[in-house]
Amino acid sequence: MRCREIVALWDETRGACPRSLKIEFKSHLRACPHCQCLYEECEGVAYRLSSLPTPEPSCDLARKVIEHIAQLRERMRIEPLVLTAARAPFGRIYIGFKDRRIAYIGLDRGEGVEGVRARIERRLRRPVVRGEAPSWLQPTIDRFFKTWRVDDRVVDLSDLTPFEQAALRAAATIPPGQVRSYGWVASQIGRPRAVRAVGQAMARNPLPLFFPCHRVVAASGDLHNYGYGLKMKARLLEMEGYKRVR
Repeated sequence: MRCREIVALWDETRGACPRSLKIEFKSHLRACPHCQCLYEECEGVAYRLSSLPTPEPSCDLARKVIEHIAQLRERMRIEPLVLTAARAPFGRIYIGFKDRRIAYIGLDRGEGVEGVRARIERRLRRPVVRGEAPSWLQPTIDRFFKTWRVDDRVVDLSDLTPFEQAALRAAATIPPGQVRSYGWVASQIGRPRAVRAVGQAMARNPLPLFFPCHRVVAASGDLHNYGYGLKMKARLLEMEGYKRVR
């Protein structure tokens, strides 16, 4: 037996193995001081490890797997949004609704229905199915583009956080054809220092048009950002009659 085989065979000879192998192993140790020292060190480490208390697992993996499966099942029981399309003055828009309440509006960015569906599921964490437009939907859209206002009873913000809901409702109080700053919105909801968070709420707005984040601009009056591009933001404001004072 060679010295380099001692470490490789150490675990094997401590368990069940042929008697002849154990005899050869021990014979080599008696004749090789270097391997004997190495063996004693290994045995010392093994003894110390065996003396340690059995550690508790850091988490109950089985419990977590079961909880995750339960969450997935619960999510699948959530009422899905029905995704359909409607007409707007500037082209097609996508609508996600449940019952008679609209929870999502998306302007057509050329990504296709499946791309829109995936975007809604990521944003609202709710399953989405495709369906036909109900009879009340297009008249609701047409009415909005005549008045630039929407009946609160036909919208659904329940999938959003309380902060997001408050910020969007504050934006909805801005009269058509006018603009307000992100700081103004933050002050309106009692969070004057949450200007950045207001900006994020506007950027993630699942109901643009109805909750007009296009009327929220930088403190300087610059249009700043818009999820569908600054040209669309400027166009919507122009349609409402906004004229920037320079």
